[in-house]
Amino acid sequence: MRIVVIQASSRSKGDTFAIIEACKTHLSFDVIDLKQYNIGHYDYHHNLEDDFLGVMKKLITYDVILFATPVYWYSMSGRLKVFFDRITDCLKVDRETGRKLRGKKMGAISCSNSNDLNEGFFIPFKLSAAYLGMEYLGNIHCWIEDEISVEVQELIRNFMETIKEDLNK
Repeated sequence: MRIVVIQASSRSKGDTFAIIEACKTHLSFDVIDLKQYNIGHYDYHHNLEDDFLGVMKKLITYDVILFATPVYWYSMSGRLKVFFDRITDCLKVDRETGRKLRGKKMGAISCSNSNDLNEGFFIPFKLSAAYLGMEYLGNIHCWIEDEISVEVQELIRNFMETIKEDLNK
């Protein structure tokens, strides 16, 4: 199965990237860095002149999609929220692409500087997966103070093992 991580940080080589790299020591996957693309906000006129549909066409070639985001103001990054909003274009304009999300697997990785994630953080991921007909694999919250702690490394290992087990079913 092909796996991709969608990195949605304002810094391509920041803490979220460090967590993604730590995940790569346990599982092989590709990374799409949303910062490298021009993706505009959703509008009701379906402005499709940016990179969004191109990214989506890449995304649907994978079986497992993991979203990796820093925690900004108690929520996913604005970059990722814009991306999620734009999925509407695949339900209204390019339905063929949107339908190809059905049956795929989704998970989420968050990153901040402390272990204090709010309780509802992952609800948009779970509900979006359900709405799109995707299987939700779960989520993990990681934090980096000065470096990735042994505790976080263990959380990463366990989460990646859970994904591997799911893929081997």
